[in-house]
Amino acid sequence: MITPSRPVFALLLLLAVPALRAHEVALEMLQASARFRASLDAAQLKLATYPLTDAERENWNFVPLERRGLSFKRMTADQQALGLALLRTGLSHTGAAKAQAIMQLELVLKELEKDTKGRRDPVQYFITFFGEPAAADSWGWRFEGHHLSFNFTVVGGKHVFFTPSFMGTNPAEVRQGPRRGERVLGEEEDAGFAFIESLNDAQRRAAIIAADPLKEIVTTNQKRVDPLSPVGIAATRLDAAQRARLEALVKLYLARWRPELAAETFAKIEAAGLDQLTFAWAGPVDRTKGRYYRIQGPTILIEFDNFQNNFNHVHTVVRDFKGDFGRDLLAEHHARDHARK
Repeated sequence: MITPSRPVFALLLLLAVPALRAHEVALEMLQASARFRASLDAAQLKLATYPLTDAERENWNFVPLERRGLSFKRMTADQQALGLALLRTGLSHTGAAKAQAIMQLELVLKELEKDTKGRRDPVQYFITFFGEPAAADSWGWRFEGHHLSFNFTVVGGKHVFFTPSFMGTNPAEVRQGPRRGERVLGEEEDAGFAFIESLNDAQRRAAIIAADPLKEIVTTNQKRVDPLSPVGIAATRLDAAQRARLEALVKLYLARWRPELAAETFAKIEAAGLDQLTFAWAGPVDRTKGRYYRIQGPTILIEFDNFQNNFNHVHTVVRDFKGDFGRDLLAEHHARDHARK
């Protein structure tokens, strides 16, 4: 029998931790979903639940429209609290704070637009379940409304996927009223600028893929995404400080989710090769103009765009080329279960 040395054993143990923690996240999601669902009456539960294989599961969006699922408007205050508790099982403290701040921006828009028709509403957010939550089964759930879309998939009770995932802000910076100066996604914007500004002239020419800013994230609300081109500047062309800044930018986006999920996802990005990361920018390097950037690797795509409403309207999205909706692993599990039968 071969006994691993202490350093090797420690490494194996460290690598096992994210998987164990991901299982803990799945368990907490299961428990929170059970408490939330138990609070619903039969009509509410019917509105909230779809089969796991229903096409609605991939029908995600981030604009202000009516969703399929159970709206916070149709919930009691206690049910709303349980719904937010479920959301917190997938998000970090920072991510949850940003999500709730984005929901409250609807009140800012309501005042700015003098909305009297109820289009802007901080409780026009929906929770939808796909499949029946169970400890050893696969199921999914979605939290969605204007400028928020979180799509979680639990596979076999042991794996948790959280993409596609969207966060946006309008206004990107509140410029009047009691919330003046608030920038919910300001850190993502500032870090993108800091990175492009850290490049020398030759590096910047490689990174900038278009002279004009893009008017929207390229992938919008597509159900499936493939790597985008042009890719911009590769990590191999960066110095050590610039590489560290790029990796920190990736981690900033991942920090929206539970630390366990963020660490597990970054480990996958690292395994695919940090050298494979690329950064692309569109538009002038000018904080008074529109801007777009993206980070791409073999497994992940992050997009940031600020163009609409006179460059005061941010959209950000995180996609996983293979992990969106847990699609690939779900297919493997279904094939394995079918083979057993």
